[in-house]
Amino acid sequence: MLDATTRSGGTAAMASPRATATDLAVPLPPATATGFAARCARILLSPWSRLSLLVALLLTAVSLMLAFEPQRLLTDGWPAQLGGTAAVVAYAVAYGVCTVAFVPRPLLNLAAGALFGSQLGLGAALGGTVLGAGLAFCLGRALGQEALRPLLRGRWLKAADDQLSRHGFRSMLAARLFPGIPFAASNYCAAVSRMGLLPFLLATALGSVPNTAAYVVAGARASTPTSPAFLIALACIAVPGLAGAVVAWRKRHRLRGR
Repeated sequence: MLDATTRSGGTAAMASPRATATDLAVPLPPATATGFAARCARILLSPWSRLSLLVALLLTAVSLMLAFEPQRLLTDGWPAQLGGTAAVVAYAVAYGVCTVAFVPRPLLNLAAGALFGSQLGLGAALGGTVLGAGLAFCLGRALGQEALRPLLRGRWLKAADDQLSRHGFRSMLAARLFPGIPFAASNYCAAVSRMGLLPFLLATALGSVPNTAAYVVAGARASTPTSPAFLIALACIAVPGLAGAVVAWRKRHRLRGR
């Protein structure tokens, strides 16, 4: 009897820890739920999903600009509620957002000169230029570069990408100095390349000064089209444009040979 009791007690004592361990076990979540969440995250963060988001954002911005009609600033003027430094800062921010939405910079530069005069207008236009370029570059780099770089297979595309990636500051400075190169397109092309953000912003700030100043002065003196300042501004707009066209014509054979 003692042996049986002892054996019975020993069996119970040995079974108890097993039952306790089973009771304390925490149920794990199903592996299928974790796998589904991971797949959704991969899809949402994939290069093509981010590129689709960029396209959607740009289309929305363009639609808002078409509805807002920023060209009305040339006829209606700046809102009377804003004045002084606040108006210049507000215009620079609006300028930057408009350039991201592909609003032509010449129109914005003319409006800056007409609204604020030559000096304040130049400050607002340059500030908006750098801001808009930086916004477009960051959006393109974060949402579009990874998806678009594998598509750079054509000879012209490879040549442009190589030029921006290896000589970013010099190439962007030349693009800003010569009018005729679309501002928004050059921003997104630089974002897809391997060009750094700081050289891009410095080249934009320096290279945009002559062309921007010419348009701002022309906008500020538009009421007196026969004045020397207005005529000089027109010359500063036309001469670099012709020079850029000549350079592009002479470089076409070199690009074709690559």
